Amino acid sequence: MLEDHALVLGGGGVAGIAWITGVVAGLADAGQDVTGADLIIGTSAGANVAAQIGSALPLEELFARQTDPALQAKEIPAELSLAQVAADWAEIMAGVTSAQDALRRAGAYALAARTVPEAERRAVIESRLPSHEWPSRRIVLVAVEAETGEAVEFDSESGAGLVDAVAASCAVPGVWPPVTIGGRRYIDGGVRSSDNADLADGSERIVVISPLGYDSPIQSPVPLRDVVRQLRARGAEVTVIVPDQASAAAMGANPLDPGTRVPAAEAGRAQGREGLPDAAG
Repeated sequence: MLEDHALVLGGGGVAGIAWITGVVAGLADAGQDVTGADLIIGTSAGANVAAQIGSALPLEELFARQTDPALQAKEIPAELSLAQVAADWAEIMAGVTSAQDALRRAGAYALAARTVPEAERRAVIESRLPSHEWPSRRIVLVAVEAETGEAVEFDSESGAGLVDAVAASCAVPGVWPPVTIGGRRYIDGGVRSSDNADLADGSERIVVISPLGYDSPIQSPVPLRDVVRQLRARGAEVTVIVPDQASAAAMGANPLDPGTRVPAAEAGRAQGREGLPDAAG
């Protein structure tokens, strides 16, 4: 089944969750509510927002969950330097023979890393989501099977619970533990692509909200710039929103810092209120 309108939400840590939420709320303020898409594809931070949108909680309440300290999820503070991750990733990926090989290496790295316990991390994801049940609408959350490097699209028919699917999609290698679902271990779908916008192929209109943008510091087997070019060549109308200067500053250098939530959400909302950019840009 092909969907007419797809919304693609990319990765970017807790700062990315807040920024995407702000952008979506700002677009609605501008009379361009994108949450009614036929298909929502979420990766990492975007998986959290996709699940939150699917909960049917009003956008104003979702925004408040990012900006009101009394409503914010209790996060586990973590340090993540994108520049250092890029350097580490380049070393891990030296000499890869294929995209699948790259993803298997990412999985091996994640499985060997020392992190917080899986249950502790899962509790954070639970607290982020207004509902722990899959919504009736079409939502796809992307992760990668750690041992095989196979990309996996979790949805309501996959057999995975929503909390576990979101946790798997945002299990950053080396930072958070791989997530166990059905006896298999899964890692962040962002190791395949920060956005996985290619999975929206077949949709006539696609809106991509990408916290890491076209020039993500992390190497990807499926770069957003190439995917957008290919989707447009096939006739899709593709609109891409990346952080403007104010949003990038608000999101800061450590996207896993919970302190970025308020400024990132507010900057995202201000950017969203400017409306959707030209789909040809």
